[in-house]
Amino acid sequence: WIEPSERGIAPSYEQAHVATEAKRGRLALIAAPAGEGGAVALHQNARVYAALVDGAEAVAHALAPGRRAYVHVARGQVSVNEMDLGPGDAVRIESESEVRLAAGHGAEVLLFDLP
Repeated sequence: WIEPSERGIAPSYEQAHVATEAKRGRLALIAAPAGEGGAVALHQNARVYAALVDGAEAVAHALAPGRRAYVHVARGQVSVNEMDLGPGDAVRIESESEVRLAAGHGAEVLLFDLP
């Protein structure tokens, strides 16, 4: 779970559709602080991205110093920083400057950029 940065915030619900083209071979921002960039709003300094990676497609995401990432493979197979993952697999990344997604086989991936 991504916990809010402050207490007492009223519960809310949002949903959005992200077109396949926006995720194909790239990271699409789907959740961000205060709905940045038209994404679903988070009350935390965190961002969630979705990507579709297949074949020769590769995606890189820079992590700022002190940030960490959590990557979840929703379906398919993909290499995350040269670690092969399959459906339902996840990896926590700390002390790295970049997250690299490559060598996908029908992969749908969620990347969480976290404080």
